[in-house]
Amino acid sequence: MASGNPSVHPYGLDPDTIGRPVFSATIRPHQSLSRLGFRVVMTGCCLVSLTVSVWAWRMGFWPVAGFFGLDMLAIYAALKVSLRRGRSFEEVMISQLEILLARVSHRGERHEWRFNPLWTKIVTIEDDEYGLQRLTLVSRRQQALVARDADPDERARIAHGLGQALAQVKKGY
Repeated sequence: MASGNPSVHPYGLDPDTIGRPVFSATIRPHQSLSRLGFRVVMTGCCLVSLTVSVWAWRMGFWPVAGFFGLDMLAIYAALKVSLRRGRSFEEVMISQLEILLARVSHRGERHEWRFNPLWTKIVTIEDDEYGLQRLTLVSRRQQALVARDADPDERARIAHGLGQALAQVKKGY
């Protein structure tokens, strides 16, 4: 070795570490309800619906009970869809060789984008009032939206981490 530091490879990057991730993140959409929260909300809604429906039936307004049943069915369906969509996620990994963005849907379908880190730039669209609205990786003619289900603050943190990792990778060459 040319230097006395054994951690520095004589030709620059160490071949053993070139494929290791410099940045890695898993991005999940925000969910306001857990499974237990779903059960609590549905139980509370059903109890209120049942109480009002029984009262309306006894007062002679029997169609109200049917409409409350439809409302409960709609609330159940909307919350189930929300819980199912919460299983989707994105993975972002930056190494010296490539940028990998993988988006896995709630059905388990996986879509991948691979970019060369030397040709890739980060494009952001920011609003003064609402924060970072859009984060996109662009390389030549290919582009991919990153953290599309994240809130603006989390999207800004991810953009900062991606920017630092890309700068580190580009500085190595």
